[in-house]
Amino acid sequence: MRRRDFLHNTLHSAAGASLLGGFGNHLIRAGGKSNWNPFNPENDHVLVVIFLNGGNDSLNTVVPLSQMSILNALRPQVVLPENQLLKIPGHELGLHPSLSGMHQLLTEGKLNIIRGVGYPDQNFSHFRSSDIWMSGSDANQVLSTGWMGRYLNVDYPDYPATYPNEVMPDPLSIELGYSNSLLFQGPMSNMSVVLNGERAFYQLVEDTEDEVPDNPYGEKLGHAKLIRRQSQVYGSAVKDAAQKAPQQFSGYPQTSIAQQLKICARLIAGGLRTPVYKVELGGFDTHAYQVNADDHTAGLHSELLRQLDEAISAFMADLAFLGIEDKVTGMTFSEFGRRIVSNASFGTDHGSAGPMFVFGKHVNPGVTGQDYELDDAMTYEDNLAYQYDYRQVYGSLLSQWLCVDTGMVDASLLKPYESLQIISDSACRGTSSRDQVANQKDWVRIFPNPVNGQATIEFESTGEPVQVDIISVTGQHMGTFISDHYPPGIHAERITTAQLVPGTYFLRIRSRSFEQSRMMQKI
Repeated sequence: MRRRDFLHNTLHSAAGASLLGGFGNHLIRAGGKSNWNPFNPENDHVLVVIFLNGGNDSLNTVVPLSQMSILNALRPQVVLPENQLLKIPGHELGLHPSLSGMHQLLTEGKLNIIRGVGYPDQNFSHFRSSDIWMSGSDANQVLSTGWMGRYLNVDYPDYPATYPNEVMPDPLSIELGYSNSLLFQGPMSNMSVVLNGERAFYQLVEDTEDEVPDNPYGEKLGHAKLIRRQSQVYGSAVKDAAQKAPQQFSGYPQTSIAQQLKICARLIAGGLRTPVYKVELGGFDTHAYQVNADDHTAGLHSELLRQLDEAISAFMADLAFLGIEDKVTGMTFSEFGRRIVSNASFGTDHGSAGPMFVFGKHVNPGVTGQDYELDDAMTYEDNLAYQYDYRQVYGSLLSQWLCVDTGMVDASLLKPYESLQIISDSACRGTSSRDQVANQKDWVRIFPNPVNGQATIEFESTGEPVQVDIISVTGQHMGTFISDHYPPGIHAERITTAQLVPGTYFLRIRSRSFEQSRMMQKI
């Protein structure tokens, strides 16, 4: 459930018709105003996702100090010296010495370390495991949509046909990179806008282009670039936000990951309503020279963690400097961890579970998870057992930070997962009464359920406009049952589901004061 401001707004009739998803009035109560949308999807909270591409080594990132003797036996080629680790107060754990900024965030109460995050039947392919994490699928399940794409598609139905509009004029999500990822793929289209690297961003903002050759090829290339800029429907929104942003914190390193986060902070501070950003730091596939032979605190892994640490530290300092620290929470993830036993090349091979960092002013600080069960008889084939399904973290951030109700979380992740208390209870409750109101009682129900043809929707109104939509489990907006003003009290409307194929759907009711989703089965 996202907090929204009330908005009287009449959309064009063509846009209203397209919201029906091809079902026409079969799903609409007679007399309902299907072309009317009273909701303003303005975002208060922003989630920044950092993908550590390649597979981050868990046991050299968050080190179990109580098991150092076992680690020295199992991974002598890469094990870190205990006296160099950054001790975590209250835990037998130490952070890699390159993570001093993250250690400081933990001390300040702005970091939660979640240990042992993974999934059953770990896949060790970079491509397949990345797809699993991006799509929110089981290991034996192939999905063509992403978990965030499904959520955005539910919350912003009929994208991109009627977007941008006066209700949501900004990108639904932004990726810093060179192509759309599966993470934001919706049932009908990708829900993200790609900013092709830092250079392309500043060229957009400053109206500059790389010079092209002074020949026929250059003329054609210049024309192609012009068409590309003109076809970027959200380009002006991004440019306007970047130009409106105040002066930023000056301490960002000149690394790619730091500059990506700097762009995110600038756009958020400039007023862009985009709720989700994705950035990436690659290079974590540390099969060889993860550490230097003569100094295990240095090497490839140390350098990558240093870049991540300095980038997040600068980003957090910038958010505070810009006065938007309350709006942003960040999350890191990698497609898998590394093996327990090191290899002969001063590296580690593809493994299983790993840590996730969740950072921000509103996180519940500390460490989530227990020590791994290790013994010095383990072999190369052994892997860390996962403690938490990665979708538990996703669902917890959807509900506790983006303030999504339980029904929509389940629709996005395709089934329910146990929540982890990662974010402070006040993050959603403190800024909007809609969360509190929605959780007090059932505002909508349908009977009979399962439904076979005709059914009755019973719902309560507080005197505000009410809209009841039907959403598929893949997040597709299938139609609008009810959309009208009702006097205070309980109301009932007879509807037909003849045009729905058998399956599971979500019934979503929205008004100014509350939003709630309930499951519906069509047989």
